[in-house]
This record gives sequence, structure tokens and C-alpha cells, in this order.
Amino acid sequence: MSVGGVSPIPGRCGFFVERKRRFCKMIVRTGNSYCGEHADVENGNSRRRIPCPLDPKHTVFEEQLSKHLQKCNSREKPKPVYYEQNINAGSGDEETSEDQALGHRSKAALDSHLEKLKAAAKAFGEKLEDSILSHPVLTEQLHDPNNGDSALKHLKQQASILGNMEEIGLLGSNRCFVEFGAGKGKLSHWIREAVKGHNDHHFLLVERSSTRFKVDGKHQQADGRFERLQVDIQHLDLGRVPLLMETRVRLVGVGKHLCGSATDLALRCLFEGVASETAPPCKRSRYQEEPAPPSHHPAPPSPRPAPPSPHPAPPSRADVCGVAIALCCHHRCAWRPYVGKQFFRENGLGASEFAAFRRMSSWATCNGCPDDQSRDHDGDVEPSDKDILNGVLSAEERGRVGRLCKRLIDHGRVCYLQSKGFMTKLQYYTTPQTTLENVLLTAVPPQPADDEESTRGASRE
Repeated sequence: MSVGGVSPIPGRCGFFVERKRRFCKMIVRTGNSYCGEHADVENGNSRRRIPCPLDPKHTVFEEQLSKHLQKCNSREKPKPVYYEQNINAGSGDEETSEDQALGHRSKAALDSHLEKLKAAAKAFGEKLEDSILSHPVLTEQLHDPNNGDSALKHLKQQASILGNMEEIGLLGSNRCFVEFGAGKGKLSHWIREAVKGHNDHHFLLVERSSTRFKVDGKHQQADGRFERLQVDIQHLDLGRVPLLMETRVRLVGVGKHLCGSATDLALRCLFEGVASETAPPCKRSRYQEEPAPPSHHPAPPSPRPAPPSPHPAPPSRADVCGVAIALCCHHRCAWRPYVGKQFFRENGLGASEFAAFRRMSSWATCNGCPDDQSRDHDGDVEPSDKDILNGVLSAEERGRVGRLCKRLIDHGRVCYLQSKGFMTKLQYYTTPQTTLENVLLTAVPPQPADDEESTRGASRE
């Protein structure tokens, strides 16, 4: 049997998938011509297949539906002990309906937003420092001719993240690295290679979706120190992760291109769920001390106490030791989980301005970038947005405004980390030719003066 001159692969299903213009590739039982999914087309087969009510993308024999529902991969699974609904989502009474497309706002409103943006930007310098580093553990891969352009691009970013982590002392002993938005786990893999001489490290890989081709499987077999948490960061209570309840360990939050609000969710997860005053201070190798800029505004009111959880977690024995997160996709940020609200309010800004700035941030990687630079992430500039901008801002001006919006949103995160007592930096960790989303957010706690010299000596060994 063939269709259009194409025949099914021997031992595979003989059903021709019109949408894909090829035969189904599922393996069939001996003596059968069709897989279970397409068995109802077999001549004389009276058994009827119906779409699964949990996921209509696959079908099931009608008489086996009840049995299938008990084991279907799309069924709702029991929640893990560290699942707490919306624990990192921010306060529900801060939601807003002001998120209008720029094209729905008047030119006067757009001009007002631009003026407010320039005024708020005076709180920080527009220029970031370069901190494009590398790490010897990736040297061989960086010079491997078998790696294509795409693989090399990611390796350069991973190498610089590791180089910056080592520079500020985050690759020390007795750490638990929490990789948010872990995906295949490649960043954790390279961190593990960088600290291979130590046996007191743990890795928690947080990823909400089921991921194929994960690289952490071999580490699980080798030392059992890798653990995946399949949960949305929004619902993750780190204080209830068994490892952190049982082990005295210091946390390092990491992420490579932690998209939009996921960065804010991760910061809330780290600093509003697990910090403990009983954990030892974390040492670092070198970090320029930059005190928070003095505020000319009244001190913010004390935050309202969070309502008690119906299942309160026992006190965590973990302490946050540092953060290294490569940021991206500011146009996907949201006001409710955003951690920099206080900074916005001190500058006379609120949810409406945030909604405009997050949309304009996409100009940095869309309208405002030269044609020869890579566009890793699509912005959300709608046609109506472009219409209102024609004749108002040039492509170069839009790019500058977009970068300024990103900086403004990120500076709110810096202020949040400073309010937690951390020394924080935003730096370019790779070139725009590698990725336009090339800003790294790092933070470490202040180090006692008497620890400085000993830590430097340890970092040189």
C-alpha cells in the first residue's frame, strides 16, 4: 500500500496522516497493519475509538474508556508536598484592567508615559558595565568545531554565567543550586561540572512542563544529588521541599533567560519563602559594594502580614546565598507578581504605566534592533501599536526607549533585592550579537569584613 508513491515503514502503522503528508510512525503488533490509535480503520474492525475527554489529541477504544481515564497521562495528578496554590503570585487585590495596547492610547497618553519614563530613569544610570566572562569547564566545548552556531551561542552564555558566578563566590561549598525554568537542565549540568571536586552540592531543577532530552539523568545516576520539581514557580513553596527541610544548606537561585514574570515569581519564591536568620552567612570572592541610593521619599509602610497557610510549612533550614539570573522577555511581565512595585510607587508610577512600559520594552528586541542582529524573542507590538508610532518615534528611538523600559523594570527588581539586604548588579554578560537579551542580574549578601581576606585566598586556590 502506498499513497502518492510513499509507502509505510516496515513494522510501522499503515495509516496515512493527511495533515503531515506521511504515514504514521507508530510501531504495530506482529500481524497487525495499524497501531492502536488507528486500529478502527482496519477492515472488519467493529471497535470504535473516541477522543479522550481529558485530552482530545489522542483517542481510546470506547469500551476501555473508564480504564484509560485511570492511567491517562493527562489526568490530574496528586499535588506534591511543596505545592501551594499561588504562593508566589503576589496579592490578588493588586490586579489591574489597565493593560491596554499602545494603539488604544492617545498620543498625549503616550507622550505622558515617555516623560514619566525619562523622569524615573534618573534613579539609575542608563549604561551597564560589561562582564563578559568564561569558565574553564566549558573551554573544550567552546572550541569544538562540531558545535553549530546555535549550540555555540548557548555555550557562550552558560560560560559567562558560570564565570560571573565564580567571580562573586557563588560556586563555593555546601550549596543547593535552584535552577528556575530549568528546561533540559543544561545550566545545572555545567554548574555541576564546575564544582565537581565537592561532594556537598545539591541541585533542584524547577520546570513546570515535562521535558524531553534532559541532561540531568546521568547526574541522578552518578550522585543522586539532582532532583526535578515539576511545578510552576508560582505554586512552589521551597520551604516544604523535603531536601531543604532535612539538610542545612545555602541556596543559590539561577536561571538562563527566565522569561518575564517568571523572574519575579522566582525572587518571591527565594526571598519570601525560605530565608532563615539561623543559617550561616555566605562567603563570596569579590563584589563591589554599592549601597542602595538614598531615597527622597518617605519610608514605605510595613507590608501587611500574609494570611496563614492552611498547611503551614515547618521553618526552613535554608538561607539564600546568592542569585544569578539572565533576564528576558520583559513584555511578558505582569503587575501582580512584580517585585518592584515599591520603586514604581516612589516614582509616581503604577499599574497603568507598568503596562505601557512592559509593552514598549519589546521595542528593544524588535523594532529598534539593526537587521543584522539576532532576534531571539518576538515582541508583542501589535499592528495598532505600530500605527500610532509611525511618525512619532524612529526605529532607533524606539530601540532606546525599549531598552530604557527594560532597565526600569529591572531596577525595581534591584531595589527589591537591596531591601532584602543584598548587594545587587545588572551587567551585560554577553554581546548583543550572541543574544539581545544579554543582561544578567546578580546578588549576594554583604560579607563581614574579617571574612574578606580568607575568602579571596580560597578563591585563588
